Amino acid sequence: MANTLLTPDMITSEALRILHQKLNFIGNINRAYDSSFAKDGAKIGDSLRIRLPNEYVVRSGAALSAQDTTEQSITLQINNQKGVDLNFTSTEMTLDLDNFGDRVLKPAMSKLAAHIESDMLANVYKDIYQQVNNQGAAMTFNKAGDAHEMLMEALSPPDMNMILNPRDNNDYVKDTKALFNDSAELSRQYREGKVGKAQGFDIWQSTYLPSHTVGAGSGYLINGASQSGSALTVDTGTGAVKAGDVFTIAGVYRVHPETKIATGDLQQFVITSDATSGATSLSISPAIVTSGARQNVSAAPADNAAITFAGTASTAHKLSLAFHKDAFTFATADLVMPKGVDMGARKSYDGISLRLIRDYDISTDKFLARFDVLYGYKTLRPQLAVRLANN
Repeated sequence: MANTLLTPDMITSEALRILHQKLNFIGNINRAYDSSFAKDGAKIGDSLRIRLPNEYVVRSGAALSAQDTTEQSITLQINNQKGVDLNFTSTEMTLDLDNFGDRVLKPAMSKLAAHIESDMLANVYKDIYQQVNNQGAAMTFNKAGDAHEMLMEALSPPDMNMILNPRDNNDYVKDTKALFNDSAELSRQYREGKVGKAQGFDIWQSTYLPSHTVGAGSGYLINGASQSGSALTVDTGTGAVKAGDVFTIAGVYRVHPETKIATGDLQQFVITSDATSGATSLSISPAIVTSGARQNVSAAPADNAAITFAGTASTAHKLSLAFHKDAFTFATADLVMPKGVDMGARKSYDGISLRLIRDYDISTDKFLARFDVLYGYKTLRPQLAVRLANN
């Protein structure tokens, strides 16, 4: 390919293509709300209210029992700006696009994608209350099956994903290599260390998944019967409790999302805010709902019911995730395009908006360039995600 002078549009489009390719997790979640932010000059703090699905109670018998429609919503806020700054000269811009992409754009966009995905994963996992507990042991085929079972019981649509940290991926491949007859999938395991598609999941790996260190909390008891909502009054306990800690309450069982019949499995909850040792109140998700269309437990906790935290106190474990794309959403906004700069362009592709600005710095006699993404993310439906706690 003959060398030509690359234009800002060409550079931005190629950078966006590379960035999109690198966003493995974000590329597999809901980005349906992005167009709401596609406006010139968005700023950090712009927000959008997203309606959650309505739920209703089914009556028995012929007697009418009218019910109101009570809509709930959550707020998606565009409150993160990340970018990568570099300089490239006019001479470098005479390279062909492939060479410029390899030398300049791929390293820059890989770094930017890593920080965006790491930022999102480090936060949204703390919203997920369903967990396959396997701390201290290797990831297995059966544990992936447990995650699939949890999602199906939460009425997840069938197109589910699983993202594994490298150790879990390695353990899973070793545990399943003798179970597949599909020569193409088996070959890919050996070539790339990936499973592909199995157990109803599209499966791949990511190095950006965080570990979780369980808090030191123990001995906490429910203080007062008939509690509901997203805060628990507790007593007796010791040790700090950490956001992201998963726990169960004695006697509080999960119900079927539609029929509201108790399943016999304890409902899992997650701590949503750190609490110091001896705290008298814990912030939790999901909120305890004991009746009505959004009922999620068989009964309110009894007084002095024991709280049991998953995992070993003060010990870290690795995490992988199983999820449907509608568990999370990610959105970007169009950043303002300044006037009077040397070059600039802004492009959007598949819900991701990227801006390039280059200008001359007279004090250093250099052309300085910046790529920016303004974005936000939210856990929309945590019941459509499961944490896998292994190793």
